[in-house]
Amino acid sequence: MKFIKTSLVDAYIFEPDVFGDHRGFFTETYNARLFKENGFSFDFIQDNHSLSVETGTIRGLHYQLDPYAQTKLLRVTKGAVYDVIVDIRTGSPTYGKWEGFILSEDNKRQLLVPKGFAHGYCTLVQNTEVQYKVDNYYSPEHDRGISWDDPQLNIPWPTSNPILSEKDKKHPHLTDVDCQFTFKSKE
Repeated sequence: MKFIKTSLVDAYIFEPDVFGDHRGFFTETYNARLFKENGFSFDFIQDNHSLSVETGTIRGLHYQLDPYAQTKLLRVTKGAVYDVIVDIRTGSPTYGKWEGFILSEDNKRQLLVPKGFAHGYCTLVQNTEVQYKVDNYYSPEHDRGISWDDPQLNIPWPTSNPILSEKDKKHPHLTDVDCQFTFKSKE
């Protein structure tokens, strides 16, 4: 597995080794010992699986406040997404910056979203399935978000007419949220 730094402090892309032949493929998507040997130690306690039926569905930009902040390890098992992370940790050298990645069933890349990052994605094809591990439970009281079309972030989403949940339509801009995260780099 390759561990690739992104431009945002503490966020990584993981590229697993894939072994294929005429039958298909095999890949190890998570190995706690291998992750620990490379400086990553998480206690993932829940796996989530989402299906987005329509192309152009945006989910996000989501995060949870402490003490329910979550580290996420995401992968696409069917379809493809444009996945975006935003550093919302006060004092971080990359605060307010974002980066986007294509995650797909074909490239099998995984994205590590650290605590203190907002996260969202836009589906690039119909019937896209995203699976992810988290290291904390979902807490509705601590659930927050940032507007997908925040002009300060100016994210070039691959759709001009997204399909959004009612909740995601109402998120504030980054300048209007109290993120409560303080930068403590692991690097």
